[in-house]
Order: sequence, then structure tokens, then C-alpha cells
Amino acid sequence: MESPAKEEGGGELAMEIESSVTVEDWRRALARVVPSVVVLRTTAPRAFDTEAAGASYATGFVVDKSRGIILTNRHVVKPGPVVAEAMFVNREEIPVYPLYRDPVHDFAASVGLEIRVVGNDSGEKVSILAGTLARLDREAPYYKKDGYNDFNTFYMQAASGTKGGSSGSPVVDCQGRAVALNAGSKSSSASAFFLPLERVVRALNLIRDGWEAFGSKPESVYIPRGTLQVTFQHKGFEETRRLGLRNETEQMVRLVSPLGETGMLVVDSVVPEGPAHKHLEPGDVLVRMNDEVVTQFLTMETLLDDSVGMGIDLQIERGGTPLAVKLEVEDLHSITPNHFLEVSGAVIHPLSYQQARNFRFKCGLVYVAEAGYMLSRASLPRHAIIKKFAGKDIANLGDLIAVISKLSRGERVPVEYVKYTERYRNKPVLVTIDVHEWYAPPQLYTRNDATGLWTAKSALPLESPFIASAHHAGHIEANSNSVASLAESSPIDLKCQHESENLADGCIKMQTDDEIVVDGSHSSEDSLAGKKRRRVDEEISVEGTISSCGDLDQIKGDFLRHPPSVDVDGSDLNRTISSNASLAEQVIEPALVMFEVHVPPVCMLDGVHSPHFFGTGVVIHHSDCLGLVAVDRNTVAVSISDIMLSFAAYPIEIPGEVVFLHPVHNFALVAYDPSALGAGTSVVRAAKLLPEPALRRGDSVYLVGLSRSLQATSRKSIVTNPCTAVNIGSADCPRYRAINMEVIELDTGTF
Repeated sequence: MESPAKEEGGGELAMEIESSVTVEDWRRALARVVPSVVVLRTTAPRAFDTEAAGASYATGFVVDKSRGIILTNRHVVKPGPVVAEAMFVNREEIPVYPLYRDPVHDFAASVGLEIRVVGNDSGEKVSILAGTLARLDREAPYYKKDGYNDFNTFYMQAASGTKGGSSGSPVVDCQGRAVALNAGSKSSSASAFFLPLERVVRALNLIRDGWEAFGSKPESVYIPRGTLQVTFQHKGFEETRRLGLRNETEQMVRLVSPLGETGMLVVDSVVPEGPAHKHLEPGDVLVRMNDEVVTQFLTMETLLDDSVGMGIDLQIERGGTPLAVKLEVEDLHSITPNHFLEVSGAVIHPLSYQQARNFRFKCGLVYVAEAGYMLSRASLPRHAIIKKFAGKDIANLGDLIAVISKLSRGERVPVEYVKYTERYRNKPVLVTIDVHEWYAPPQLYTRNDATGLWTAKSALPLESPFIASAHHAGHIEANSNSVASLAESSPIDLKCQHESENLADGCIKMQTDDEIVVDGSHSSEDSLAGKKRRRVDEEISVEGTISSCGDLDQIKGDFLRHPPSVDVDGSDLNRTISSNASLAEQVIEPALVMFEVHVPPVCMLDGVHSPHFFGTGVVIHHSDCLGLVAVDRNTVAVSISDIMLSFAAYPIEIPGEVVFLHPVHNFALVAYDPSALGAGTSVVRAAKLLPEPALRRGDSVYLVGLSRSLQATSRKSIVTNPCTAVNIGSADCPRYRAINMEVIELDTGTF
């Protein structure tokens, strides 16, 4: 920072220059600048680090014509994979790729300097916005908690009113010189924030030097960047005194610093297990680095960048007590990830310094940048940190890859994760390894700075069960196709071709015995399901087996001859069933099935409007080797989906497979493997179907369904029209709707 006298003198000089500047001067300056400004269109195909996948547009400007180097913001280029093109004013378009990204900063002048921001503001090809620099020492703008934020630098501020698309625009003076880089703005005002160019010029000079040393473009560009993994803030002397800064230290700093220095650097946060962890604390006042008084970010960063891999001596004051600390300067690039694992649509990579600073976790932990399909099915969110996978501790990405390589498709494994919003609580979920090959096998992507591309290779060895089970999954699909053709040929006379064949051969039995306990207690729904299972097991042991088919008359007769026990074992469940359950519920309950349907994002076809559906189906066929469930197409919208079935008669969760999806009418048939039910095979019953029910207007019927806790619920309704045509209007977007159907109309709706 310059002294007030210098600032005042600089300001007077600037005012004199501005007063002599004419419109013609600005016209000539802008005529030189505008041809160098480009519109950048970027597409990020994968989420990575602080950025989500998506497309955007912004601005850049040419800083080296002979080498074809364009300068823009870091958040424009993004830290992950990106496809970009630049369009010049003359409408010429060329592909571009990232040459260098600063790991931290979002890549001089005087207060009162009139400037112009030239760029793609609000999506316009070229916009020129005027402004006047009001501040040179503004704190770096804070964008969001879990995204990119700049730090350890000052920003400039001006009321130029820039908006979306102007990021990366050059901020020029009346002579056409770039004095800053437009970075962001405040939506609630006209304030815009500009990044100073000192560190940008250093990086550009190093790139040029490397280029000249090789005689051509070098294969890689290395810009030394050092860090202590500490965030500093510039605080005024009044505040540093409140933090305990001694008077003699303040006087010394004022004496050796440029005239007019107004404050010092204070520790704001320290990343856990970084070089400064347990050595520096928030509130520490930085006095010297390597015996040099440091009060400005630029001086501090220069010393750190020149000391990568070496020790650096710090003198600080903590609550008025002088302390000397020697720390190792870490390479900032080493804690900035340049690779990621993609598995079932999920993007997973080491936790970057940016996010470690945001979340207060140590760098290198296994971070979920995008949950994808497999993890989102288990409700594992974005920004999660994976702590355990399949019971194994996960410390880094290599540990995760090693665990996944030992798993097979279809396995259900426990996973523990933590979020920065609840950092002291590990949350458990149950993850199902994809049975179907909706996605490619796990891939490891690595950034190649020489080409700007990300190269992919298989993350797992060929002998991995995960890879080998994919071929077995193909065998499962063949079996499923044979069952589908069998179902199409004669749904009523379904027979087993071979006793050893199963519909879902190779599918893992997914029982609710392996319940996940959160905070040491089960949910009430889990408890109720457990009671129901124990009750069914007891009935099976006492009465032998229950018939797999029956009708209302038979059940009604059994009900009258053997009324249900009021309290056989003293459980609340038996009392609830005997006192509240209607006869209709008891008749149909053994045939009711709860569907949970997940549609992979890559399979969102035919107007499917959601990736997740719940609904109730009815068992229409149940034998020793094949089970079929009928369900509506609002629940099973497409056949390419993962279906889990939970049975009301016996609480268990097993996979299902779509064998028939009617193209016009509102029903689908889903098959399951009865042997996966275990002891529940004998208590699940197929419902008796009446193709032509003798219903008349005014008849009473019951609507029976399942709650999420697998409890049958019913509602009495009246038939208002036993035969009417359905008429469903078209949706805004093309999607399935039932047509050419006769339905039964009730006083509670049409079915």
C-alpha cells in the first residue's frame, strides 16, 4: 500500500490526467482493447471440486498474441474437465483449453481512476461499462459456503454494475492498459470487484520463460505456489490492539512499513493437519516472515511462493505474547486435485484445499463432488466425506478404490459419511452396488496439462469381482429375457423350466435383518416390521405353512372359525391388527407389495419426470420358482430401472425385474424370485383376480393400500359408474398416459 501522501499525490495526478482525457482518447483506447476481448463458452461435463457440471459463458482477453494465451477467471475455466471455445469480435471461433489455473486466486492503479470494463456482460457480445475505482483494499468477495472463494488477497472495487457473463473482462484505463481482472459483483448493488494483476503477471512471465526455454510450448507449466494452509485477514491497528498487540510492536511496524500503513495480517482460520495446525491459531497477529515485517498479502505470498518445500520463520503475537514458529511451506499444487474417480455417475476425488478451508476438514479426504446414481439411491449427498465403505476405513481415494475392487455387483454394503453441516456425526447408509450396467465400470480420470484433456483408465483390475460380475450380470439379463418371453406366451400357465433356475440368479438377498442403527436406536417403522416378522415366523412354526392362494370366502370362513388372537404374545402389533384392521385389509394384505423404483439419470427416457417412485402393487402369481406383481405405470414408468420390493406379509426387501410394460394400458408386470423371500415364501399369497367384476352403481368397495411402514390401510368407497371411459389430458411434456381404457368410477376417484 502507498502512503496517504503518495495516494493523495497519485489521486491528484490521476485527476489531472482524467481532466485532460477526451472522448476521442477513450475511443482510441477502446479500439485497441475490443479486438482482444473474446466471449468464452464453457461446458463442464463433470462436477469437480467447487463447481457443478453445466454450461456457462464469460469473458477473456488476449494477453499474448503470438503464443495464443487468453486471461480469464479461475471460476470461468473451472478446476475440472471443461470443453471451451472462444469467439472473437469478428465472429471467428476457435477451441481453447486451460493452460494454467491458479489454485487459489481468481485469475496497478489509484483511487479515483476512471476505468472501463469491456466484456460479454449479460450475454451481450461486447459491452463497455464505465466506472471509477473506489477501493484498492477490499476483502476478497465471499460467494458461498461450499463453493469457490478467493482469499489472502485484496480486491479493487468500483460501481460499474457488471452482471453475469462479464467475469474475466479486462478493466482498462484511458490508455488502454489492463489494470485489473473483473471477477464478481454484488447483486444488491452496482458494486463490482476486480482482481489485481500482480500475481497474474508473475504467472504469465513464468509461462513465457518456460516457452522460450523449450523453444516451443512446454509439455507442462509449473508455477511455484506455496501455502501454510492458513487464511489471513487484514485488520486495522485498532482491532489488533484488542487482540493483544503490544504498543512497541505496533510502533515498530508503523516505523518500518510504508507511510500510512493502516493494519496488519491476522490469522482467521487454519486447515486441520496442515503445516500450521497446532502452531497458529485464529487471532494470532503476524509480525515477521523470515525477519521481514509483513503487513500486506502480496509480500506474504511472494515469500511463500519463493519458499516451496523449505522452512520459513514466523514471528507472531498471541494475546500480547511474542512467539516464534518455524513452518514447512507446502506446495499448493500438491493439495489441488488433478484426478477423480467416476463410479456409477458419481465423481469422487481428494478433498481440495479450497473445500478443506470451507469445511474445516483436512486436505486429501475422500470427497463426493457429485453423488451420481449409486450413491444418491442411498441418499448419500453431494459434498459428503466418505469415512467408511463396506466396513473398511477410508483415508484416501486409493483406499476406496481398493475396497470397491473387492465387491461384486448387487452387493449391499454399509457406508459411513460426514457432512460439514454436521461434522461431528457419522451418518450410515446402505449402498447397493449396481446390478445392471447402467454405467461403465469405475474409471480414473487424470488431467493432462499439456493437452488440456483428461485421460481415462480403468480404476479396477480385470480380475476384480466388480468387473467379473458384469459378465455374470449379462447372464442374468439373458435369464430375465427368457422369463419375459415365457410370461408373454402364457401368463396363466407359468411353469418352471428348471428347478435350479431363478429369475434373478445372482441377485443378493436384501433382507431387513441388517438394519442400520442411527444414534443407537431403531426407527418405529423398523420396530414394527420386526414385530410383524416375528409374528409371522411364530405362526409358521405353529401352523406349518399357509396356503399360497385363496379367495374372500375361504378367508372369511377361516376368520369366523378361527378369530384372530387378541394378545397371543402381548405385542402391540397383534392388538392393532385384531382391533383395527378391516376384513378387506386382512384378505388382501398377503398380496400387497411396496415398490421403490429408481431410474438412472442416463435412462430418463420417454418423458419420465422423476428418478424416484414409490407405489403399491399386488401379487398375481406366486409359486416356488416365479412370482409376478401387477403395478401401475405411474410407479414403474420404464423398464430400465432398479426395483426393490417390500412385502406386507413378510417384511423383506428383494429386487424385482420388469417383464412386461403395457404400451397403452396403465399396468406393468414385475417378476421376483420367491426363493429370495426365505421363510416368507409360504406367507405371501397371490390375489384372486376378477376379470369382469359384477359391480353396479351404489355398490360398496374398499380401497386398500400400503403405508411406507408396510401397514395395510383401507377406505370404504361407493361405485358411481361401473364402466366409463378414461380421458386423461396431454401433459406439457410428452409422457405416458392411459388411453382406450374402461375404468370403474368411485366417489373417491377413478380406478
